[in-house]
Amino acid sequence: MNPEIRIRQGKEKNLLRHHPWVFSGAIEESTVPPKSATCRVVTSEGRFIAWGVYDPDSHIILRLLSWDESVFPDDNWWSDTVRASVLRRRSFFEDRAGQTTAFRIIHGEADMIPGVAADVYGKIIRIIISARIAWEKRAIIIDALENLLHPQMIVLNTDAAFCAIEKLHEVTEYYKGAVRFVPTDKLDEIKIRESGIYYAMVPGSGQKSGFYCDQRENRNRIEPYVKDAVVLDGCCYTGAFTLHALRAGAKEVHAFDSSSDAIHRLLSNVNMNVEMGILPKDSRDRVQATKADIFETLRSIPRNRYDVMILDPPKLAQTVKALENAKKAYKDLNRMAMEKIKDGGILVTCSCSGALSREDFRTVLAWSAKDAHVEVQVLETLGQAQDHPIRLSFPESEYLKVFILRVIK
Repeated sequence: MNPEIRIRQGKEKNLLRHHPWVFSGAIEESTVPPKSATCRVVTSEGRFIAWGVYDPDSHIILRLLSWDESVFPDDNWWSDTVRASVLRRRSFFEDRAGQTTAFRIIHGEADMIPGVAADVYGKIIRIIISARIAWEKRAIIIDALENLLHPQMIVLNTDAAFCAIEKLHEVTEYYKGAVRFVPTDKLDEIKIRESGIYYAMVPGSGQKSGFYCDQRENRNRIEPYVKDAVVLDGCCYTGAFTLHALRAGAKEVHAFDSSSDAIHRLLSNVNMNVEMGILPKDSRDRVQATKADIFETLRSIPRNRYDVMILDPPKLAQTVKALENAKKAYKDLNRMAMEKIKDGGILVTCSCSGALSREDFRTVLAWSAKDAHVEVQVLETLGQAQDHPIRLSFPESEYLKVFILRVIK
């Protein structure tokens, strides 16, 4: 018999609309089970809402999984849900020309699988775990992916940003044929391709997944704006925006990142694509890559030097509590860019902070424009790539906001 958790009156509305997160304040204390369990979740009147996993050690104490009372989320449910998530990306696997070999196959709660992000990189799968329930079910997830895709290797990491609040350890695990192993040597570098451009990476290394697939369409969208332009690529990481700008004919690209490893990888990616004939032969001469803090960089660069500026900072608001400070940081960053860019210049500005809504980000940009004493036109409003879907009942899944702006002085 599964325990039953009762939701306080007035706290059930979002849950009935299939929002998957329940915090302690919404639960009637008298119904809390003594330990972790899969529970029947009901309204204050006893009406079924969903099946959920209760875990007092998780920062989200109750995660809802199945809203169909006849579908209990057992191990088969987990396996079937993983399989369905992968099959929804069928078009990426059917890319016969191989223009793109890196894409997301599980996008957490947006795919009804809490705390799991999984990406395909060629013949390798990278899994990032950010919730205790996902860690406990990792063997089932790995078996499902192995049986469906037969990858060369699966690399699994716990997400360092969530380990403390989820009471998990920072761990990296490696699997072949769904069997865990310990590499005896450093893993070989692999090549992946996105929109026809090649990138080199070492599985299991680098920030988060090691390569960000969520900006795929946005990298393509900036190309019409950068021909013959002098471009600043702030927070460039391993150079995806930079490589697109070089391919599209940018006159110069000045790339900045706080990681020296990322800068080294960017230059290596440029050289590799030149040697393969993907980028023009003079691309290496047109790019400068510098280890630097983007805030300090924007304070020190001269005015009216750049035709296009791309700002893609790391997540500045990990939680709602950090949101106000993050808004100030986004405002300062964009204000400085608006002050320094040429009249009529194009500012491509991004936020990957899920706690910051699109409307709030737009408001922040309006305040940036006011303080910079400029007029700003919104040319394009963009978001995350289609393999990172937005679940309407879970607004938090819309985390990437991108605006392409024209700055008029």
